[in-house]
Amino acid sequence: MDDLLAELTALETELHHPGATCTRTRLERLLHPDFHEVGRSGTRYTRQVVIDFLADRTSLPQVVAYDHRLERLADDVALLHFASLETQPDGTHRQAARRVSVWRRTALGWQLDYHQGTPAQA
Repeated sequence: MDDLLAELTALETELHHPGATCTRTRLERLLHPDFHEVGRSGTRYTRQVVIDFLADRTSLPQVVAYDHRLERLADDVALLHFASLETQPDGTHRQAARRVSVWRRTALGWQLDYHQGTPAQA
């Protein structure tokens, strides 16, 4: 399960844009056709809204994700738990959240099916 944790953590990290924006094509491959999200704000987002937002960003936040752990829900479904925050240029933190992502293995590989963020202490 350590290999799967590493794989899904790496895929999740791509969505955080560490240094470069994910292309629209890559996002369309990473996000399952049924993908939806409940953001840290409590707002529900569709797949298309998330793809448009992530692909069109002009400034990339410094997202730090940590405390990853994995639960296998089925052979082709996994639940990734982690925490995240954004580091500001002055070193302060904001937007701390506890997060869960449901990943589904498909013919295209692992795809993100659902994501939820809950506000947390920084």
